[in-house]
Amino acid sequence: MRLKRIVCALALLGGCIPPASNAQPVAREADAGSAAPKGGAAVNVHRRSQDAPFAFRGVTLGMTLDEFRSGSTVRATPIGSVPICETDVQAGALGMRLKSRESLIVACRWAHRGDDGWALSQAVVDGVPALEHVLRFARVDGQSALRLYEISFVIDELTAEDLRDALEERYGAPRMATQHVASTGALPTYVWENAVSSITLCFLPGTRNGTLTYLLKGSDAWVKSVVRQWQASGAEAG
Repeated sequence: MRLKRIVCALALLGGCIPPASNAQPVAREADAGSAAPKGGAAVNVHRRSQDAPFAFRGVTLGMTLDEFRSGSTVRATPIGSVPICETDVQAGALGMRLKSRESLIVACRWAHRGDDGWALSQAVVDGVPALEHVLRFARVDGQSALRLYEISFVIDELTAEDLRDALEERYGAPRMATQHVASTGALPTYVWENAVSSITLCFLPGTRNGTLTYLLKGSDAWVKSVVRQWQASGAEAG
């Protein structure tokens, strides 16, 4: 599965988790809501979307880790789920790597506390619980704040197909759409983008599950820069 997701990530780059709150599954949301309104309002929404990073139902690319943790937007089930990050002591109980607050890259997931302790929750995508999810933050261009540069999910085939239609309804035809090509190993991939971010939906072979990735443009360069800083310092930056 990890190898297949890497293939999707390469296709993506080549084409270009507060107080507890109720997680309310919303049918057919493309990112922060339903399809854009028609007429002139749709034009204005499209124009604004070109200048602002994409958001997953209120969780916006580029937001700081503090903003994410202090907000009330929890897009996961069961009710009462909260963000847990690698800087939290609960991270170890969830199988996540424990990092310091000075780490250069930090991953977060939604989780909940049950009778047997902490457990991972399921992000809600298009009204359906996702199979996997992760939100990644990095310190960008020497900034002290960790900023959200990637949100990724693994979803089932039916949800992926429904979401593809919802994304096209909201954002129009994808900038890139490739079908499966056995000879080259290319996977069915769809990419929507604006000036500062992208959304990539990739169908995996075999299971036909889909990977859904929200990504800030240029974040691949940021992450490489962070890795170089970590290697140069020799510190446990993550």
